[in-house]
Amino acid sequence: MNYQPIAAKADVAGRWATVLLGLSIPISVAFDNVLMGLVGLLWLLGGNLGAKFATVKHNPAAVAALLLFGVLTLGTLYTSGNPGVLFKYIDLLFIPVFLTLFQAARTRTRGLQLFCVAAIASIVVSYLAYLGLLTDSTLLRRSPEYLTGFKYSITHGLITAFAAYLFALLARDEQNKKRRMIYIALALFAAHNVVFMVFSRTGYVVLTVLFFYFFVATLGRRGLILITVVAAATFLTAYATSDTFHQRINAAAHEGMDWQPGKPSATSVGLRLEWYAASLGIIRERPLLGYGTGSFPTVYAQAVAGTNRVATENPHNEYLMIAVQTGLIGLACLLYLFWRAWDVAGRLQQPFYRDLGRGLVMTFVVGCLFNSLLIDHTEGLLFAWLSGLVFAAPRQPPQQGAP
Repeated sequence: MNYQPIAAKADVAGRWATVLLGLSIPISVAFDNVLMGLVGLLWLLGGNLGAKFATVKHNPAAVAALLLFGVLTLGTLYTSGNPGVLFKYIDLLFIPVFLTLFQAARTRTRGLQLFCVAAIASIVVSYLAYLGLLTDSTLLRRSPEYLTGFKYSITHGLITAFAAYLFALLARDEQNKKRRMIYIALALFAAHNVVFMVFSRTGYVVLTVLFFYFFVATLGRRGLILITVVAAATFLTAYATSDTFHQRINAAAHEGMDWQPGKPSATSVGLRLEWYAASLGIIRERPLLGYGTGSFPTVYAQAVAGTNRVATENPHNEYLMIAVQTGLIGLACLLYLFWRAWDVAGRLQQPFYRDLGRGLVMTFVVGCLFNSLLIDHTEGLLFAWLSGLVFAAPRQPPQQGAP
């Protein structure tokens, strides 16, 4: 039996399944799971594993992802909690898989196109909810008080903020004036959705960081001055005209000032600060290796036993989550992953992919300060999928004589 035709068809099907994830990640968890199973199976059936492993071996970002997953796997050997939590980090294993499937420029383009379609659909749903047109919908019910697309507010805000940045990059590179204006309009609508409509402080911060980078990378010092003025004007306008933005900023300020170390809190910001402080105390007790993968709920419950503080399974901070489970070694691996991804992005040939990759890194470096993004299904898969897509782009050849 000749296996090559089957492998070739499996490889093509695997690439299409990977492309379709761009459409499903912002919309459907169930579709994600089906596609992920197909991608893994078709990747194996596609064969040519030697060449695939060679591609992964020569990509430092993919190697760093495997290193982090390896440390988390070792953490299951001494955990005091549920080792099954390792499967929440399974997306890290798919970064090398996506990397090999996104080698063709056309595949990367199709993936980004479908992601843009899904992001636009999410924004449209949010605006329809704002207009009250989905209040009585049987298929996708949304209230005017909770203006998200297909995901919860934090996820919607993060995806929409990144989409606004992606549209800005597309507009910058587009030569056709009509298409450029369309991309600019989409970037503005996405940014407006994040700032004026959605309950997502993470989205506010991510959007601000991304556009500071965009203007500086595009215009240099002039860009820094311009984005500072634009950001200040946007903040003042949103604070004065948007009840959502006004309430979220005021609440964050008051809750932060009211929090006192050692005293139980019942507010969103206060609880986060409480979780951060308690998690740092847990890390100090076992700093090198932590308590094992999946141990966080158990050790945190023990730490707050006998107090009035709220037990949690998630500190809403990926750095603390990793450090509690796998110690400073695991935290170093997470930081190493972000650093290598930033470095690889900087060596990509096309400025579009360079800035897209660095925008991806900034999104998760910042987002992980306020959420445990890598164990959240949509965010973790989005990071893996976009990492594979971006870092598959051609890199600049090394300079002669360089180490």
